[in-house]
Amino acid sequence: MTASQPAAQTGTSARPKLAFRPLPVPQVDVRGFWGDRVEAVATRTTEILYDRCVEARMLEQIDPDVPSPGVVIPFHVSDGFTARTVTTQMFWDSDWGKTIETAAYSLYRRRNPDLEKKIDAVIDMYGKLQQEDGYLSSWYQRIQPGLRWTNLRDCHELYCAGHLIEGAVAYYQATGKRKLLDIMSRYADHIADTFGPEPGKRKGYCGHEEIELALVRLARATGNGKYMKLAKYFIDQRGQQPHYFDEEALARGADPKDFHFKTYEYNQSHRPVREQDKVVGHAVRAMYLYSGMADIATEYGDDTLKVALERLWDDLTTKSLYVTGGLGPSADNEGFTNDYDLPNETAYAETCASVGLVFWASRMLGMGPNARYADMMERALYNGSISGLSLDGSLFFYENPLESRGGHHRWKWHRCPCCPPNIGRMVASIGSYFYGLADDALAVHLYGDSTARFEIAGRQVTLVQTSSYPWDGAIAIEIGPEAPVEFTLHLRIPAWCRNAVLKVNGKLADLEAATVDGYAAIRREWRQGDKVELDLEMSMARLFANPQVHQDIGRVALARGPLIYCVEETDNGGGLHRIALPREARLEAHKEPNLLGGIVTLSAIGNRAEAENWGADLYRPEPPATRETKLKAVPYFAWDNRDPGEMLVWLREG
Repeated sequence: MTASQPAAQTGTSARPKLAFRPLPVPQVDVRGFWGDRVEAVATRTTEILYDRCVEARMLEQIDPDVPSPGVVIPFHVSDGFTARTVTTQMFWDSDWGKTIETAAYSLYRRRNPDLEKKIDAVIDMYGKLQQEDGYLSSWYQRIQPGLRWTNLRDCHELYCAGHLIEGAVAYYQATGKRKLLDIMSRYADHIADTFGPEPGKRKGYCGHEEIELALVRLARATGNGKYMKLAKYFIDQRGQQPHYFDEEALARGADPKDFHFKTYEYNQSHRPVREQDKVVGHAVRAMYLYSGMADIATEYGDDTLKVALERLWDDLTTKSLYVTGGLGPSADNEGFTNDYDLPNETAYAETCASVGLVFWASRMLGMGPNARYADMMERALYNGSISGLSLDGSLFFYENPLESRGGHHRWKWHRCPCCPPNIGRMVASIGSYFYGLADDALAVHLYGDSTARFEIAGRQVTLVQTSSYPWDGAIAIEIGPEAPVEFTLHLRIPAWCRNAVLKVNGKLADLEAATVDGYAAIRREWRQGDKVELDLEMSMARLFANPQVHQDIGRVALARGPLIYCVEETDNGGGLHRIALPREARLEAHKEPNLLGGIVTLSAIGNRAEAENWGADLYRPEPPATRETKLKAVPYFAWDNRDPGEMLVWLREG
């Protein structure tokens, strides 16, 4: 399949010269660790997503040639209220959008005429469904006609539009087919005619952020600056007074205070975005908002947004983030609670939230290479997000706890199936997170076997990266420009790496002098066959939590390179809470090519409190006896892929 390139990048914004944009998926081939995962999504997950959408009756809702299925999933009724508020069926267009996006990247990876035919048929249905003015919502056209744009706070119209837009851009880039891109451009035109600061337009924005980053992608793909301007409007308008959600509720005859969460912190509209300094509310919504803000900060060189984003980043990463890159500890609001509240067994840590953190971090890198963002992107990628997908690509986690007594397992589907296509599209598009391209620079954010093709200073360049990362830190990069060309190559030096060595064409480089914000910068005229070697020590580490995280006092987590590890019952027996790891215990790494697709495990000699001879007493004045035990840890992302059982990330120390 010939991949079509995006349209000319013109007229989108006053983009700063040093802005970095990700390479489109068709320009990056991934192999090795991520290649295996992309292959699993391409060969299995994508078909599963489509089939389960059909089983859930989502196809019936978008097909105007068959009777409407009506309400398939009941409305949620808020506590204490009799009014129906929301059903996850309202969001089905978003599930189709993410499924189309996953399919697009999968089709680029591997031809599948049957899958392509199915997706083309879905696109045809959306084409038939679209109204003359461009409006497109299967819920408000097929289930609740006449109520469009009446409840942006709860009902996700713009959120659904955003995911369909992202699916349209991806499908166009991967297949060259414009039909869905044209459909969604018409819808975006309608949205731009409906919302904005101009007289007569609605002053609203979505209760569930997503449209903002989707419009940026559409602007970049089409070159139409109107979409970038609309994305900026939605960012700027959020939280302004008079509050749009209050006015909207009054207009439909409702009490503005009569909604389930009773606070606009839930959807981050409690203040204008530049005044926000605390990460609050629904975790996925927050990550999508900050992603959109970072895109606009990059495109417009907006330092006021950048300052706000840095405040929010600091708040999240110093007070409310799991060691796995998971976030949002509470199931009640699918989001944040109090500072340092990070329970392990009851952690919600929705897969979509970690995926959203990857989105946010990658977009912060648009403003320039900075390892504080890239390191966190890597942490969330390798741990809190891909744990949401089984190794064979068939089963999914919605929640990602850091401790399990043996009852938490991946499921086939979910009443609110947002996570399966979200992790699917992220994994299938992983190549776009590896590299960032500016006018005269390329940044390498992630390491692993891959080939990137890009144009810089008017020259076509191929970059081939060879590595068995994340199992090994030896990275070889070969540069292949069609003709000699000068640009800066930025290479991330992860914070977890204690020792790194850099060579250019066999000559040792002064890494300390070359490194700024965690990236080594090499500026030179690159010629065919130039080679860069980067050797990152795969350090093993014991990690300790801030003492204010009371759940982790006296406990230790294990890491090697970018990976967080856990212990499972299948390797260590039951009663994992009885195992302790002494501070002086030596950690060892072992390559196990036949385990869990080929991994590196960690082992150490620990102690296990004996329960066998305790007897029936609940309490005693003497401590239990202990015996020496060998513990074995596997990467967190790979847990629950073998025999079911207990799991633990944070081990007792002692």
